[in-house]
Amino acid sequence: MGSARYRNGFDITLHADLLEMPKRWRKPRVVFVNSMSDLFHDQVPLEFIQRVFDTMQNCPQHTFQVLTKRTARLRAIADKLPWPKNVWMGVSVENAAVMHRIDDLRAVPAAVRFLSCEPLLGPMQDLSLESIHWVIVGGESGPHARPIDKAWVMGILRQCRQAGVPFFFKQWGGVRKDLTGRKLEGRTYDEMPYQSAAFLTACG
Repeated sequence: MGSARYRNGFDITLHADLLEMPKRWRKPRVVFVNSMSDLFHDQVPLEFIQRVFDTMQNCPQHTFQVLTKRTARLRAIADKLPWPKNVWMGVSVENAAVMHRIDDLRAVPAAVRFLSCEPLLGPMQDLSLESIHWVIVGGESGPHARPIDKAWVMGILRQCRQAGVPFFFKQWGGVRKDLTGRKLEGRTYDEMPYQSAAFLTACG
């Protein structure tokens, strides 16, 4: 990607020097942690994950969003990590075949638990949203993007409405996501977890 930090490509590379950076940011930020990787990858040492969480705990002015597909490891080490209220923990759930990840997420004592259904690759009926505070949905983008069906999106929206869970529709995606936009049924959905009663209860 033209950056020295990506010189190893997709090989796991730890950048310990960056752990101090959030402490220098004066203005509160929303930080998407490890946007190009997975913090709970098997090759990331537990000690490093704990250092990341310590940084997040020591920066209560920021909101940190962590997303993983490695939910078995997340669940296994959750009791070895601090869980301050500014850490939002999410799991990727792209189709019905991986809905078991939601149960792993539910076992984690995060103040905010969210699902990222992006890219959404199939319908998800009987989506269990108990103790889930936010759902993000979006289509895949790029030259080889797989299609998204409007019925899949509407199905998740209906289930969010029934459960009182905020719904965020990110994009339709496709080869030219700039052309497909992000409107659903003529409007945008930008709901956030802090707009829900469940979030207010979780955060005291």
